[in-house]
Amino acid sequence: MALLNEIIHQPVRLQVVSALAALQQDAKVDFTYLKNLLKLTDGNLGAHLMKLEEAGYVTQDKTFVDRKPRTYVHLTPSGRAAFEEHVAALRAILGGQ
Repeated sequence: MALLNEIIHQPVRLQVVSALAALQQDAKVDFTYLKNLLKLTDGNLGAHLMKLEEAGYVTQDKTFVDRKPRTYVHLTPSGRAAFEEHVAALRAILGGQ
């Protein structure tokens, strides 16, 4: 039986990982786009991304575009696998296996 993932289970992190999992496998999303999509503050999103990055579930690529810093967020293969297992555990709890 699949297990709930304590890191992903937190509501904001679940939203972040869900949004990233909805993208193509190698797609990246801009930090500001993700912040606006989820209606989070810079600090709140940054703290949750750091926790997800420490777990190896996301990577953050920092670059400059027109001399302005820009951060892109990407769901790693292990992050995608952890999310899929978490979703499977939720489905099992709900009786949908």
